[in-house]
Amino acid sequence: MTGAQGCLSKLVPAVALALLPLAVSIQPAGAQLPAGFVVHESPRPVPEIQFENGQGEAIGLADFRGKVVLLNIWATWCAPCRREMPTLERLQAELGGPDFEVVALSIDRNGLAVVKEFYEELGLQQLGMYVDASGKASRELSALGVPTTLLIDREGNELGRLAGPAEWDSPEMVSFIRGYIERQSGAARGRAPEAEQLAFDAVGTAAPPVLVETFPSSDWKEPPVTLARRH
Repeated sequence: MTGAQGCLSKLVPAVALALLPLAVSIQPAGAQLPAGFVVHESPRPVPEIQFENGQGEAIGLADFRGKVVLLNIWATWCAPCRREMPTLERLQAELGGPDFEVVALSIDRNGLAVVKEFYEELGLQQLGMYVDASGKASRELSALGVPTTLLIDREGNELGRLAGPAEWDSPEMVSFIRGYIERQSGAARGRAPEAEQLAFDAVGTAAPPVLVETFPSSDWKEPPVTLARRH
């Protein structure tokens, strides 16, 4: 592929279609599954990934245990990521707190400096800075490209994921995530969670094909060239 030798050229639709038989909607009753969001049949363990915060301190997902986490894997060179970051900022402003956190994890090889510059350029103030310059976290999470976003419960398990960009502050998305926060809050207080709603129609609600920016297979010297887009 021009400009990125060894760049993975796998398309997310093929993977998504392969996973559809295993995925059903377990969203809170009455919540609509956002387009492109695949919710797992049961929560899946997430590797204990490590990265740095805005102060250069080593932290990991375990530091967010007790919160519902929206983990967004992104990079400053990813055009779709740049467009969706303000929507993540607004989502954090609306729902962020003791029960929920947007963790925007940059995989920029140049580290914290370029992320700080990007935050200043867009005026991002609600989102914390998190960086994994090694790219190890994205590989351990089996993220085929950026952006990839995981919804993680209070115990650190993956509830579902979305490959490609999204409008995270849309009414549909905010309602969907708020439903999970409330459901998890009830479970944390010892109340039985709402009955699972097995209403996921793989044909009617499956996301349209999405391409994401794929990672170089062996190093991080240059960004991929395939842009995420919806057809």
